[in-house]
Amino acid sequence: MKLSEKDSAHSKESDLVKEKLDWSCLLLVASFVGAFGSSFLYGYNLSVVNAPTPYIKAFYNESWERRHGHPIDPDTLTLLWSVTVSIFAIGGLVGTLMVKLIGKVLGRKYTLLVNNGFAISAALLMACSLQAGAFEMLIVGRFIMGVDGGISLSVLPMYLNEISPKEIRGALGQVTAIFICIGVFTGQLLGLPELLGKESTWPYLFGVIAVPALVQLVSLPFLPESPRFLLFEKHDQAGAEKAFQTFLGKEDVSREVEEVLAESRVQRNIQLVSVLELLRSPFVRWQVITVIVTMACYQLCGLNAIWFYTNSIFGKAGISPEKIPYITLSTGGIETLAAIFSDHAPWIPYLSIVCILAIIASFCSGPGGIPFILTGEFFQQSQRPAAFIIAGTVNWLSNFAVGLLFPFIQKSLDTYCFLVFATICLTGAVYFYFVLPETKNRTFAEISQAFAKRNKAIPPEENTNSAASDAKVTRRPEPDPASTLDNYTKNGIV
Repeated sequence: MKLSEKDSAHSKESDLVKEKLDWSCLLLVASFVGAFGSSFLYGYNLSVVNAPTPYIKAFYNESWERRHGHPIDPDTLTLLWSVTVSIFAIGGLVGTLMVKLIGKVLGRKYTLLVNNGFAISAALLMACSLQAGAFEMLIVGRFIMGVDGGISLSVLPMYLNEISPKEIRGALGQVTAIFICIGVFTGQLLGLPELLGKESTWPYLFGVIAVPALVQLVSLPFLPESPRFLLFEKHDQAGAEKAFQTFLGKEDVSREVEEVLAESRVQRNIQLVSVLELLRSPFVRWQVITVIVTMACYQLCGLNAIWFYTNSIFGKAGISPEKIPYITLSTGGIETLAAIFSDHAPWIPYLSIVCILAIIASFCSGPGGIPFILTGEFFQQSQRPAAFIIAGTVNWLSNFAVGLLFPFIQKSLDTYCFLVFATICLTGAVYFYFVLPETKNRTFAEISQAFAKRNKAIPPEENTNSAASDAKVTRRPEPDPASTLDNYTKNGIV
């Protein structure tokens, strides 16, 4: 009995040591550098347009009057500002659609490296728009910054998913959400009147974008490529083993390599799946639906409306203008903390603040980083690029809808505008409760099997595997292809 207890204790201790080894220094560096130059910039660009809104609108009005000889119409100004905010999402959609082609040619790491060119050029355009007297430069810069975000939010989760062991994949993926929150908070902090949120300095808020891009540009070349990409796309097993050893900080990476090789053997004769093929496939129908619902709820839960239009929301709630920048800053602080540690009565405006902070805290401690992780976990290697394109398309279209339509929703529904988002959240919660399986500590194959019952279809590669194994054991001649599936079903093999 004592021997058994000792063995059990030794086993637990070995598992703990193994888990600690999985968190190597370079794995953390890769996640932090990748997130700082990618998801941080996405979060920063969500909130950076909020603080200088009155100054940018004044710049638009001055430019319009100088060109046309009369002030801009208020409705035209509202539309122009909505386009400036929401065109970031259109750029994101374009970037998402570029991922499959660029990712296959360049790989995960070099796609992130090249992507920094978009961020730096966007920063220069937006920072120089006031001096050039061309508000179009700001709009084009927002579009290009969206392209950067679309590429990075698709490639970074793939990269982090593929360099980390399954035991810590979810925790490492949460780095993406944390850096989005930090980016939002930084945009709000730098937008304070004491810093860069002044009429004379607001262009520098956009110039700051170049800093994280440059940091990633000089740091990422020293990190290895994704071992899964090396093994699947480049067929470089030695390079993949070396990449795993570097990331995990240990010599014996046989378990990780074998997991990838097992997936590789299953999909050896399978080419990359197109978006249309993935949408038509019955074997991943519910995975695709779940990703679409997840991404739609992620963007339509109301958080982006808060980031884009915080000052306007608090102003409508009755908060005095001089207090708004600091209360806005508190929303970013609450988001960051939650992500890391997973004619009215006088008190009504402050109830609005409490409710908005509660939305942020519940979002970031719950679903904040999950959609990007789930998309990587639901699909096999050959399906993953197409899956990220679908997820990214839904993500950015929903983002665009919020950015463009919220000012008009707020104008129509006034204080009831967030009921629209509440309905979407409730619907999403019911769907996830009944459909979403647990993915923690599961391999990609195990997650696929969890969905198989709901899909009522077994992926063909799994049938092929079963057939091959059965043929080897019984040494029977190969059956007629037309009746193979029926025979296996009758014999209970499937």
